[in-house]
Amino acid sequence: MESSKGRPVWRGEVKQVGTITVTDDTTGKTVKLPLLEGETGPRAIDVRKLYAETGYFTFDPGFTSTASCESAITYIDGDEGILLHRGYAIQDLAENCDYLEVCHLLLRGELPNPQQKEDFERTITYHTMVHEQLSRFYSGFRRDAHPMAVMCGVTGALSAFYHDSTDILDPRQRMIAAHRLIAKMPTMAAMAYKYSVGQPFMYPRNDLSYAENFLYMTFGTPCEAWKVDPVLARAMDKIFILHADHEQNASTSTVRLAGSSGANPFACIAAGIASLWGPAHGGANEAVLKMLEEIGSVDRIPEIVRRAKDKNDNFRLMGFGHRVYKNYDPRAKIMRQTCYEVLDVMGIKDEPHLAIAMELEKIALEDPYFVEKKLYPNVDFYSGIILKAMGFPTSMFTVLFAVARTVGWISQWKEMIEDPVQKIGRPRQLYTGATKRDFIPLAERG
Repeated sequence: MESSKGRPVWRGEVKQVGTITVTDDTTGKTVKLPLLEGETGPRAIDVRKLYAETGYFTFDPGFTSTASCESAITYIDGDEGILLHRGYAIQDLAENCDYLEVCHLLLRGELPNPQQKEDFERTITYHTMVHEQLSRFYSGFRRDAHPMAVMCGVTGALSAFYHDSTDILDPRQRMIAAHRLIAKMPTMAAMAYKYSVGQPFMYPRNDLSYAENFLYMTFGTPCEAWKVDPVLARAMDKIFILHADHEQNASTSTVRLAGSSGANPFACIAAGIASLWGPAHGGANEAVLKMLEEIGSVDRIPEIVRRAKDKNDNFRLMGFGHRVYKNYDPRAKIMRQTCYEVLDVMGIKDEPHLAIAMELEKIALEDPYFVEKKLYPNVDFYSGIILKAMGFPTSMFTVLFAVARTVGWISQWKEMIEDPVQKIGRPRQLYTGATKRDFIPLAERG
């Protein structure tokens, strides 16, 4: 694989390092399965021929123990709290890069040099406008429609406007589609917000950075000049970086599964947005704010903490712990510092929900129960506070996640299309329904 400038992109190979013998205790039959190893992380048992050789298949709800693909994009070690993009630690990228540098890294395999960065930024910048007819789609939605419903619709509709980038077998068209999605997603997201509040759409400005442009299109109006605060722009940029990709999560797997059928990239990303909308996935930071509203005051925190520790109580604290990370989420440490910077520049000190959040954070970092169970505040806990402080309604939180994650989705989609061993997704099932039954004519059914 090569980058856009012909330089080699680092991608290791999966190696067979042995075999695993599986024995059927009922028949005594044995089968040897290849044991595979990537560049790092756990080894994997290759079960691709298991069904053909044994008549059995594996049962793994949620695919928690199944690798669905090879990938050279993102690596996570949840036990150690490690997140790498193309080998680079998320901490280094968040502190030293802007979002479009990270986009270049994920999409093309390498961090850009100065000329590549300039070229990539120009390409993205000049794709930020959307077709004027697309803006009319918004008026077809109710004013109170959830912005994620709007985003699902208008993203899928892009394929009706950009026919010159839907041939997935053409590498050039794949890259054009990638550029368009990265560029237009902030514009469409800002338009979804503007439509919900009854304000006119703001056209993108080519003199602003990616994050600045998004904030301008979201909060600016034609009535007066709107200056983007550099602290808020940098905070927005970091939020985008920290959410850019996260390996084979639900929405990324959805994009890959949709793409495996040969669907066009715009339809695949719309499918990813739909998956992200779920409260167990992209809606987590929105759930944090709802929890803070339900708690109501700092006085209730001892009661809430007691309930969180009670095994017989269904209540649980949102924004603490993580499905993958059994250590401190590396993104949360960066987001925590960004949170305090934003609160400081916004002059927010006495907001009740933020006071509750800060007290909960203090308890989670000091209370033995939370420390022992590694229930640290995660990235959703802090991002929700930041976005609320910046003026975003909670309904927009998942939309911002979608804007950031678009580059991860499209990079994963592109990698899948270019993978010679990829096949259309077709999971098996363990059937529990009725066996063969005799048909009974309608008149004879009692």
